[in-house]
Amino acid sequence: MLSSNATKKLVLVSGRSYPALAKDIASHLGIEVLKTTLYDFADGEIYCRYTQSVRGDDVFVFQTHCQPINEWIMEQLIMIDALKRASVRSITAVIPFLGYSRQDKKHLGREPISCKLVMDLLTAAGVNRVMSVDLHSAQIQGFFNGPVDHLQAMPTLVAYIKESMKGCNLAIVSPDAGRIKVSEQWSNRLGGVPLIFLHKTRDITRPNVTVSKEVVGNVSDKDCVIVDDIIDTGGTIIGAVKSLRAAGARSVTVVATHALLNGNASKDLANCGAREVVVTNTVPVPEEKRFKNLTVLSIAPVLAKAMKAVFEHNSVAGIFEEGA
Repeated sequence: MLSSNATKKLVLVSGRSYPALAKDIASHLGIEVLKTTLYDFADGEIYCRYTQSVRGDDVFVFQTHCQPINEWIMEQLIMIDALKRASVRSITAVIPFLGYSRQDKKHLGREPISCKLVMDLLTAAGVNRVMSVDLHSAQIQGFFNGPVDHLQAMPTLVAYIKESMKGCNLAIVSPDAGRIKVSEQWSNRLGGVPLIFLHKTRDITRPNVTVSKEVVGNVSDKDCVIVDDIIDTGGTIIGAVKSLRAAGARSVTVVATHALLNGNASKDLANCGAREVVVTNTVPVPEEKRFKNLTVLSIAPVLAKAMKAVFEHNSVAGIFEEGA
């Protein structure tokens, strides 16, 4: 355990969604993940018990919301409830990929705002603070009535692109209107390279269906870098790659934070004409989903730095400042 004095301890506990990443975070912190008893009863109910006292500790509950998403959300809630009843000092929910984050508003009448519900459940369970990476929209921070540390994968991804694409004629591409602000930040971090915008339409009555319509900006002889937050089935990205190549781009590199890679995404991305697909490991990327031109970067150092900053009451935002 990381301890600042005799009465203040940082404890990391992990659910079963991604124990390998939790272990990597712990290694960067110089601690071990607290051993926790977790198992399912025959009817699917989840049991949780911590193997040692956590009274008075600052506990970080790690669980990324990958498949089976609803099971892992429920497991995290149960873990949090157990901590609250064990008299911990504070509880921080560390959720690299927040489930239901794309359901952050109503498109049609009689729809839920499911992401707000997830935040309400975390509050009811006893969470004092939420930590997540590249939320689908910044407004989600307002869904939780307490501190939300909105961490960024951008510095990690930008550093990789700077090194791997030295000498390239770069242009940053926003795949839709919602990513323009982030794409501008990418452009600035890369020295003010051109910013390209892709206009697309989405059928809100059909999940995972988008159509890239038009390239706004000159991509002729450019090495384009598409910047997105989530790759789910890959439809948006694949359409964007094809549109850029048709418009004369010399090469197209895809960069994203959360690699869900559902359905035939891996196969389709491998054959879509992208030079490289660069993602982070906020969710597990098993071997069967990996392909030749896929690069997976570790988000563990970012999470570890943020957890240490919170524990020591230092600035989390300072981690992401250029040169930090």
